[in-house]
Amino acid sequence: MARLSLNFPEDQYCYSTHLTVRVTDINGANHLGNDSMISMISEARARFLFEFGISESAEDGTGIIVTDLATTYRAEAHARDQLLFDVGVMDFNKYGGDITFRITRPADSRLVAMAKSGFVFFNYRESRVVPMPESFRNTFPRANWLE
Repeated sequence: MARLSLNFPEDQYCYSTHLTVRVTDINGANHLGNDSMISMISEARARFLFEFGISESAEDGTGIIVTDLATTYRAEAHARDQLLFDVGVMDFNKYGGDITFRITRPADSRLVAMAKSGFVFFNYRESRVVPMPESFRNTFPRANWLE
């Protein structure tokens, strides 16, 4: 099976946040566990959306739903490591796109992981995918479009 490779354009990152690896995030091999990294990616996504005034669930029942997640690991992280999550968006289509993550450890400038989270807009009341709102698309005009 071919290895997954994630590389993103530098100009699509538009937000950064720091998260600290907790002792409870450490697995049996004494480094940051995959399940905890996914939780940290979710927290970085929530902070990113909040920063841009985007609710993950709107009053009309429409929200953002994650469709997939791909992560590649480049270095271990350990308890109390400060990690920097650079977050961006790209590959917009009619219904959603990708939120991208570059996770580094500023203390030694190591790249810890890269990740991509696909998303679509979803109306929970009608239980169906809906087109991306214009307000969201206009918030990120540099995101390149896929047809």
